[in-house]
Amino acid sequence: MIIIAIIVSAYLIGSVPTAVWIGKAFYKIDIRTMGSGNSGSTNTFRVLGAKAGIAVQIIDISKGILAVSLSYLTATEKLPDFFTDTQYPLLPLQMTLGMSAVIGHVFPVFAQFRGGKGINTLLGVMLIINWQIALLCLVVFFIVLIASKFVSLSSMCAVLFYPVITVLFNTFGNYAYHAWFILSGFGIFLFVVYTHRTNIRRLLSRTENKVKLPV
Repeated sequence: MIIIAIIVSAYLIGSVPTAVWIGKAFYKIDIRTMGSGNSGSTNTFRVLGAKAGIAVQIIDISKGILAVSLSYLTATEKLPDFFTDTQYPLLPLQMTLGMSAVIGHVFPVFAQFRGGKGINTLLGVMLIINWQIALLCLVVFFIVLIASKFVSLSSMCAVLFYPVITVLFNTFGNYAYHAWFILSGFGIFLFVVYTHRTNIRRLLSRTENKVKLPV
């Protein structure tokens, strides 16, 4: 019952529609009716400006961190066998909580199930599970962003890098992640591709918006 409760809690944390609430509370608009129609930080930056965009980004990342941190409320020895790992006891539960939060962000119960793309919340999840890999993914994100000026493409490349670098860590490092963890990484990538399906269509048709960078 405790596990079910914290999984549901992780989903509810992810469901907090930060951009929607900030837009309505401080700007009297629904961010989903402006710009790209997405309730994420990128559209918030474009429509509401840097102050609101940064606030949305910080809170959405924090949602992933908080959701995964719920795993520490459980006693490892009481977890079912399928929720434990020899080297990383809480990892399976943390992955479950993280994905619950990301799903909540994309399909928020508090905002008619119309949410964002899940990237910032996913970053928060990754920072708790393995901050080294998360930072490497951020490097990939910024390299692709500087080269392409497309946030959507940069996000998808960074998320794809997560399972790829995990395989490399498994092969050449002192890590022993199970195959299911690596496969779940690719599953997350496919989910991100799904949330970016409209961006992919715009990328292919060369109508995707670019961001302005100071470099």
